[in-house]
Amino acid sequence: MKDNHFNDYWRLKVANREAVVGCVLAAINILWWFGFAYGLGSKPPEEYTYVLGFPAWFFWSCIVGYLVMVALVFIVVKFVLKEVPLDDEVDDEEEESA
Repeated sequence: MKDNHFNDYWRLKVANREAVVGCVLAAINILWWFGFAYGLGSKPPEEYTYVLGFPAWFFWSCIVGYLVMVALVFIVVKFVLKEVPLDDEVDDEEEESA
C-alpha cells in the first residue's frame, strides 16, 4: 500500500510540474499577443504599417504569435513532458496473495 501511495505522489509531482509548464506557455502567449497587439496597434489606423497586407500589430500578434506558440508547444511536448503510466501498478507478490 505504501508503494502505491509513493507512485501516486510521484505522478502528482510530474502532473503539477507539467501544469506549471502549461500555465507558463499560456502566459507567454498572452504576453506576446498583448504586447504586439496593443504596442503596435495603439496608433491611429492612418499610421499603421503593413506586413503581407495585414496591419503589423495583427501580423506580429496573431500570425507570428501563433507560429511561435506552435513551435514552443512542440518543443515542450517533445523534450520537457514525459509519459506517465496511468494504470495501477500491482506487484507480483500482491497478485499471488489475492
